[in-house]
Amino acid sequence: VPVDGSHWLSMREVVEILGQKGHEVVVVAPEATLHIKPSKNFVMKRYSGPLSQEEMEEDFKTFLQSLFEEGSFLERFLNVYEHMKRLGYLSVACCEKLLQNKELMRYLEETKF
Repeated sequence: VPVDGSHWLSMREVVEILGQKGHEVVVVAPEATLHIKPSKNFVMKRYSGPLSQEEMEEDFKTFLQSLFEEGSFLERFLNVYEHMKRLGYLSVACCEKLLQNKELMRYLEETKF
């Protein structure tokens, strides 16, 4: 279950190679992602997350813009802190959505994920 962003970018090559070598690889990801895309080398299982694709992209763009805003160190620090706190809340909400998806959880249990 990769986390979108740097975690997935680090895993993607390994996942692709495992699939190419004949391993059955299942990637579980929310419907809205920045970098996690389907591949012929693995099975993709999706679930609805707390944000739509448009909301996620806008949220990410806002976060990136905040990194380059002017202001005192304290203002910039607090701004980044608020964005990181929101990211934490969204991560928890995403996990809750996954665990509440009975159909996907049943599939994962039955396939010994």
